[in-house]
Order: sequence, then structure tokens, then C-alpha cells
Amino acid sequence: MHQRPQPDDQLPIPALHRWNAVFWVLLGVVPPAIAVADAPGTTRYPSLALLAVLALCYGTVGLFPGNPVLRPRTYLYVLVVGLGAMSYLLNGSAALFVVTLPHFWIYAPSAGASIALSGLAAAATVAGNIVRQGGDGEFLTGNVVFTLIGYAAGVLIGLALRHIAEDSDDRARRLSAELESAQLRLAEAHQRQGATDERERLAREIHDTLAQGFASIIVLAEAARSSLETDPGRSGQQLLAIEHTARENFAEARVLVGSAPQSGVAPGSVARTLRRTLDRFTEDTGLCVTAELPDIECDQPTRIALLRCTQESLANVRKHAAASTVDVVLAAHPYGVELEITDDGRGFVIEDSRGFGLNGMRKRLAELGGELTVTSSVGDGTRVLAMIPMNGQV
Repeated sequence: MHQRPQPDDQLPIPALHRWNAVFWVLLGVVPPAIAVADAPGTTRYPSLALLAVLALCYGTVGLFPGNPVLRPRTYLYVLVVGLGAMSYLLNGSAALFVVTLPHFWIYAPSAGASIALSGLAAAATVAGNIVRQGGDGEFLTGNVVFTLIGYAAGVLIGLALRHIAEDSDDRARRLSAELESAQLRLAEAHQRQGATDERERLAREIHDTLAQGFASIIVLAEAARSSLETDPGRSGQQLLAIEHTARENFAEARVLVGSAPQSGVAPGSVARTLRRTLDRFTEDTGLCVTAELPDIECDQPTRIALLRCTQESLANVRKHAAASTVDVVLAAHPYGVELEITDDGRGFVIEDSRGFGLNGMRKRLAELGGELTVTSSVGDGTRVLAMIPMNGQV
């Protein structure tokens, strides 16, 4: 009786059906069958046959709810007739009626149908008992009273449990709607976060590649123009450097718009990659660069991150440091690879730095589990230390 009624072709939940079947057989079918074991044949055989029919119908509805012969509502009408007949044969079957009451709440399509059909069953049970006693019997027997009390209690309990079940279903629907809404908001937030992350990534790539290249082109163009008349050879070298830088920027632009392989950095040794960058920097600026670049094995993302940190650090030296020397040291350790870039420039107050470059380097290294350490003070130069873990170590 504690489950909401379901459509005629729908099976009750398996656990409820099993427990109700056991309860009904043990307390509803077995006791009457035992009671008529010693009864005369005119009572025993019809009673056992009727109990077998009711059990067969119940099993058919429970095991094959979609069968076209016996649907749940039809089974309830069979129950009404069967309970009346059993009451007549046994001179009262209030206990069987009470034990059978949950069937009317499990299989009836609505609360009204449950009340009406169980009321018909109560009336049939009372009528069977009265007819069996004949006109001389007492009307309000114990079976009749117990049947009426059982019916009233069944209605009250059934309505209460149905109300609880409906409230539970309503809460479940509300929770489901809230969950769906939360999932939708979460998906939208993920989408917005993804778009934000992609914008930050593009901004960092543009800053580390195109913006640095254009800045180099501007510096080289100014130097070439100033030495065009006094040192044409030097101007020619600077114009060639401008051409190389512009080609590199063009290649990086193709990567950013997706028309070239990702990274824009050809595979190879990290030492050779950094050496080419340092040579270009020396050629463009004339600064003295010392480097310790052992041939370290590392994957492509690590090599790209080291290259971008080197390019950003050298760009900062060129634009802000007014340095005369730059030292670059690449080293492998058990915990990872380190890149240290030191200059003897004017230095700066780290807390006052508002540039995009340092934050971009930190985020790029953080994506690989690494970290960036910047040490500087006014007049004492700057030290940039990038660490990237290797082999899963941090």
C-alpha cells in the first residue's frame, strides 16, 4: 500500500512486488488453505481452487504486467469477486481482505479508484459473510467489524502514504529541475571560462611572438635608419635582420590563425634553439652574451616554454635594462630543468611591475607544473629563474 498506483501496463518496483507477494502468500493464502484442510469437500475443494485462481492471477499480473489477457485493473475486479466468494465459503475472510488491501493501492490507477475498488472488496467480503449466515445470523459479526475497520484504516494509511509519495516525487522533480539548471549554468560557466582561457592564451602567444617581433623590427629599423649614411654595411645587416624577424612573425601569425602546425617552433635540441635566439639577440643589440647550454633532452612543450621565457627575458633586457652583459645558464637537475637569465642592468622593483610579460611567463610555466622566480633591485640587475619539472616531478 505504500507505492503510488501505476498505469495498468506498468510493473511495480521489483522490491515492493517481491515483499508484498511473500507477505500476501504467507498471511493471506496459506492460513485459509490450512483452515479448510479438514473442512468438508464442498468447502475445501472450492476454497482451494479459488485461492489457486487468485494466486495465479496475482502471479500473472506481477510477472507479466503487459499481457493482453489479464491487466492489473481486471485483476482487481477478480479480487473483489474472489474475496466475496471466499467470505461466503469460509463464513468470513476479513484477514484475507486486510492482507489483500495493498493490491488495490499498488495496481489501481488513482487514489479514487483505490478507494472505490477496495470499498467494493469490503462490501463483497461483508456480503459473503452475511449471505452465508442467512437471515437469522447477526449482522455485526467480528468478521464484518474487522473488515470495515480494516477498510477504513487502509484508506487512511493509503492516502497518507500516497501524499508522502507525491511530496517525495514533487521534491524529486524540483531537485531534478534545480540540478538541470545548475548543470546548465555550470556548462555556461565552463564555456565562458574556456573562452577566457583561450583569449588569455592567444594574448600570451601574441605577446611572446608577434609583439616581441614587431618590437625588434622597430628597434632594428631605427638603428638602420640612423646608420644608413655613416655605416651602410651595418644598415644592411640590420635590414636583413628585419627581414628574418618579419618572416618569423609571419610564420607565427600562421600558427595563431591555425594554418600552420602548432607551436611554430621546429623540433630539435633545446640548446640549439636557445643558441639561435641568443645569437640573433647579440647580432641585433651588440650586447655581450655568455651562455652555458648543455644538450638536455626535454619534450616539445618544455622546449617551447624555455624558448618563450628566454625571448621574453631578452626583450625586457633590450627595452628596459640598459645592460651590457647577459648570462644564460641551462641546467638539468633530478627535480627538473632550470633556465637562469641574469643581466647587469638597472634592475627594477618587482612589486611595481605591471607588465604582461612576467605574468605570461608564470602562467606558461604553471601549465607545465613549473614556476618562475624573479630577483631584482634598482641598480643591481635582474635574475630570472624558470624551473620546469621533468618525469612527473615537481
